[in-house]
Amino acid sequence: MNALAARRRHPAAIALLLVLGLALVGAAYSLFAPKPAQAAATAVSADAINEGRQLFLSNCASCHGLSAEGTKSGPTLIGVGAASVDFQVGTGRMPLSAPNVQAPRGERVMYDEKQIAAMAAYVASLAPGPAIPDEKVSSGEGGDAALGGELFRVNCAMCHNVSGAGGALTRGKYAPPVQGVEGKYIVEAMLTGPQSMPVFDDKNINEEGKASIVNYLKTFESQPNVGGMNLGNLGPVSEGLFIWIFGLALMIGTAFWLGQKAA
Repeated sequence: MNALAARRRHPAAIALLLVLGLALVGAAYSLFAPKPAQAAATAVSADAINEGRQLFLSNCASCHGLSAEGTKSGPTLIGVGAASVDFQVGTGRMPLSAPNVQAPRGERVMYDEKQIAAMAAYVASLAPGPAIPDEKVSSGEGGDAALGGELFRVNCAMCHNVSGAGGALTRGKYAPPVQGVEGKYIVEAMLTGPQSMPVFDDKNINEEGKASIVNYLKTFESQPNVGGMNLGNLGPVSEGLFIWIFGLALMIGTAFWLGQKAA
């Protein structure tokens, strides 16, 4: 017993217990910790990655670097994930037509779906990043429009307007309209935070919340405006201009009519 107690009091025993405890904690965390959905790698073939690399070298490397490390003309793409590539290229924002304070949505997409998927697979192979969202989330199916409206008003309406009509920002930038935008690109924008937009990962808004936001926007688009003329849904700007022009004209006309009648 004395020998056993002496071993317990030995300094090496304390260090051994600490090491064992840390090992057990690390093993338990790796087993039970939630895995972020946006960092999950999508299984793709080596041929797709190689095709994406060739497309990248031919069309993107001049700005983003031969290894996507970034240059003075373009940011690094290491770690941006497949969702960022699918959003930027799929909406025609990239390749950038001309330097500007913000990349607008292009009138046409330069690559087909297969080529975009290949470039996304190549960039995703460089480092973990947000994956292209599941169709169930991007379609808005099962989402709650009421919850989506609440989340949109709290997190998005200050830039994109409560109806998703878009709005102006500082230094010539703007929040683009999200009316009529495919649900996939709305979710990808939340996951990647393009340009001035903050990132809304699953820690901020989970998949149910993202699906609900898409559901809300689609519901808003499909329902007629029950409040009369929407005036572009731009709030006090268009409403104030309308009152200034037509309201003031009406008051002047009424005053002139009363004056003529009194005379």
